[in-house]
Order: sequence, then C-alpha cells, then structure tokens
Amino acid sequence: MKPNILILGAGFGGLELSTSLSEALGDGAEITLIDRSDSFVFGYSKLDMLFGRKTEAMIRNPYSAFAKPGVSLLRETITAIDAEAKRVTTDKGVHVADVLIIALGADYDVSGTPGIMLGLNEFYSVAGAAHLSKVIPDFKGGDVVVGVCGAPYKCPPAPAECALMMHDYVKARGLESVTRITLVNPLPTPVPPSPETSKAILGAFEERGITFIGNTRVTAVEGNSVRLDSGESLPCDLFLGVPKNRAADVVVAAGLTENGWVPVDPYTLETRFPGVYAVGDLANTGVPKAGVYAEGAARTVAANIISMIRNEAQTARNPGAGSCYIEFGANRIARVDVDFLSGPKPFGTYHGASEALRVDKERFGSSRRARWFGQL
Repeated sequence: MKPNILILGAGFGGLELSTSLSEALGDGAEITLIDRSDSFVFGYSKLDMLFGRKTEAMIRNPYSAFAKPGVSLLRETITAIDAEAKRVTTDKGVHVADVLIIALGADYDVSGTPGIMLGLNEFYSVAGAAHLSKVIPDFKGGDVVVGVCGAPYKCPPAPAECALMMHDYVKARGLESVTRITLVNPLPTPVPPSPETSKAILGAFEERGITFIGNTRVTAVEGNSVRLDSGESLPCDLFLGVPKNRAADVVVAAGLTENGWVPVDPYTLETRFPGVYAVGDLANTGVPKAGVYAEGAARTVAANIISMIRNEAQTARNPGAGSCYIEFGANRIARVDVDFLSGPKPFGTYHGASEALRVDKERFGSSRRARWFGQL
C-alpha cells in the first residue's frame, strides 16, 4: 500500500515539504496538503503592500497553481487533531495518516493586549497591512510607534524594516520634520544573534532620528498613546503593531503545546508522538520564526520520511541556518546569514545594505514561486 502522508498548512514548510516528497516519491505516496486559505503570501510582501509598492492581488500566489504528482491540496479548515491516532478532522471530513506533519505557522493573540485589533492597527496579517495601506496616505505628521507586543514573533527584523520604510515614506512626502518614529521591541537589539547587523540597523536609526526602545513590549494601545510594560506611555498618532504570536487554537487544544509552542527534537522535528512532526513557526526549535528556517526544517523531515519509506537510515538533520533580507530604505537591502544549530551558540554574518542585494531578494521570491507554483 502507498504510504499516506498528511501535511497541515501550506506555508513555507508545507509547500517545500510536499514538493520535496513529490519529487522523490511521485505517485508512490498519497500526500495530502491542507490549508484553509486560497493562496500563499510571502511574509515580507506585506510590507510592500503596507507602503503602496504592491496591491493585495499582486502578493497572493493562488494555490490553484500548485500541482505536484502524488499531492492533493485541499482547501479545508482544521477543527481537531488527534496526534496519537494521526487523525485530523476538518470542516469537510476526517483524514487519517501514516505520517502527520503540522506546519500551521503562528496565529495572532490580541486578547492580552488591549487596543490591538486584527485587520486594523497591525501589519502582520494581510488584512491588517491592507487596511493600514489605506490609512498611511492620510498621515500628516506626528508620532508613529512601531510596536511589538510579545516575543518570539515572526521575522525578527521586520519591525525594524517597517520603521525604516516608514521614514522613507514620510521623507518622500515632506513630512520628515514633523514626524517622530519609535520602535518598541521586546528584543534587546534588532537582530540579537548578529551584533554587526544590529549595529548597522541602529546606525541607520540614528541617522534618521528613529528611536529604538529595546527589552520592552507594548501592553496596550489607548487612544493616542501606547502603554509599555515599563509603565511608561508614548504619544502615538499612528500605531503599526505586531501582535503576540502563538500556536493556533486547534494545536493547543490537541495538547501538543508547552508554553504556547510545540516542543520538538530541534534536529529531526519529531514531536513526542512517533510519526508526528512539527515544522515552521509553531515549532519550538530554538531558531527564528521565519520562512527560510521552516523551509530547511521541511527538507529535513522530507528526507527522513523518504528514507523511512525506502528502509534506509534516517540521517537528515535540521541545519537551523538561513538568510534574512532587511529593507534599509532608499532602495537598499542588507542580508544577514545566521546559523543557530551547528555551533555552541548562534552566529551571524552581515552583508551591508546595497541596491545589488535587492536583486538577491527578488531572486529568493521568484525561485520559490517557480518551484512551488511554476510561476516566475
């Protein structure tokens, strides 16, 4: 009988995992990929939409273009997960698998942060970025707060990118002299594993008059002010928020989480349930919650599943390494390569901001679109 492999979530992890399995196994396995959405969106493209570079239609990659041998992509909403039985219930039926991979990413929890409203004053959801892209053009100056409500959160450099791109935006409109931009972040520096990257970002902030408040989180948004966990408040005419991140309710209800995330072996991504894996933002691996790390984890799980099916030794290990592109404004992009698992502690290599690295970033996106959707 063909092995039955069930993948929950068609983000970076789910798309790369199903593609890798299809390449190796083809029709030799029954691979089911489930997602409630109709399209995939690169996380960084929400910043492009926020500042008017792209429309929502431009950043969506329809799942209808995803076609891989042996893979069925179903648009369903997952309502229950029984990890021990590898049994998943959706709004359309029940799926039982030989191997189960949970790649549902991170959801947003606004319940603990009064004043944070999904789809209105945060830019981490598509709806939120789309709404704020219509609000920002009416901004006439004042206090802008880019505020992070908790850590860990997806794509650690993104709030710094948002602050720098906001500066570009107000400068282009002649509002620089009447605008004050502040970034509030629970992290001590913009990119803790790479002091060189953090130094470059903080230098760019200083040049532009952007204030960075580290080791601090936003606890409430109250009218024209933002409350911090230090007890202080900041004036705020425009709030660009990053909500608290956590695993989806259905994953929590399944008893898979500890302290909000799914514990796994960081090198194999296996949970405490044999044959059940978690990859991507919901997995507690000790690496950042970013697409490129989910992609590396997915390749690892795929390689070990392929070896298992072929009765070979399962030797693949999660590299825990990846590159993040950082918008510096003025059409320049930097890159930081960070390795979290190969040495005694994480280490990063910084590549300074340049226009040339924008080509690299565009190639990063186009290569994934080509691989997953057959699109350039």
